[in-house]
Amino acid sequence: MKFSANLGFLFTELELPEAVGRAAACGFPAVEAHWPYATPAAQLKKALEAAQIPMLSLNTPRGSVAQGEFGLFAVPGREAEALAGFDQALDYAVAIGCGMIHAMAGRAERDGAAGQKAADCFIANLSEACRRAAAYGVTVLIEPINDGDAPGYFLRRPEQAAALMERIAADNLGLLFDCYHVQIEGGNVLARYRRHHALIRHVQFAAVPGRGAPDQGEIAYGWLLRQLRDAGHAGFFGAEYRPAGATEDSLAWLRDWR
Repeated sequence: MKFSANLGFLFTELELPEAVGRAAACGFPAVEAHWPYATPAAQLKKALEAAQIPMLSLNTPRGSVAQGEFGLFAVPGREAEALAGFDQALDYAVAIGCGMIHAMAGRAERDGAAGQKAADCFIANLSEACRRAAAYGVTVLIEPINDGDAPGYFLRRPEQAAALMERIAADNLGLLFDCYHVQIEGGNVLARYRRHHALIRHVQFAAVPGRGAPDQGEIAYGWLLRQLRDAGHAGFFGAEYRPAGATEDSLAWLRDWR
């Protein structure tokens, strides 16, 4: 199995370029990030080349962090900002050779007329983002996020994501399937992975509950990730968990499972 380190949570005691090198030294053959924009793209590219590993994915900007915003793609009235943020992410991704961008839906109504308006906004923004990304061979991802970690987040479950994706004619749109969020929002992770496998482009994982290291908690990841691989996942598994202390002290699972 192939594992990537999400540097939004792992090796955060280091600056991003140093974190890339440390992740590679610890045995990760790839990394991913949340919002790497404070680091100049040329500096990060140099670190990736030195470590000889790729960065798989990054997120679109959140909007106003001070106001609690967590993405803009499904927020009516913010379309111009959402696509401007996507352009920023796309420019950065192309500069460092990153092939996937997570377009963050944001907090918006999910029900009734307001929910339909948010869905239409999300679809329109995703369609345009996919069109812009296609010219560079970049895949646009959407990720359901549980309501406890991100209250009010528009996209909560894989089933909701699949229904929206049916309305978008884009080959470069994929589902980011985070086992942690899926378990909290309904469980039955393996069956739901199999149901949506054709849409899934990336898989992430963390312990449930608590989002700690994956060799703890209620999910037997040593078993589950092998099942996902056997069910057809040929890509990386993204470790997106919060270590209790230093990241390197939490990596017994990596030595055992890879």
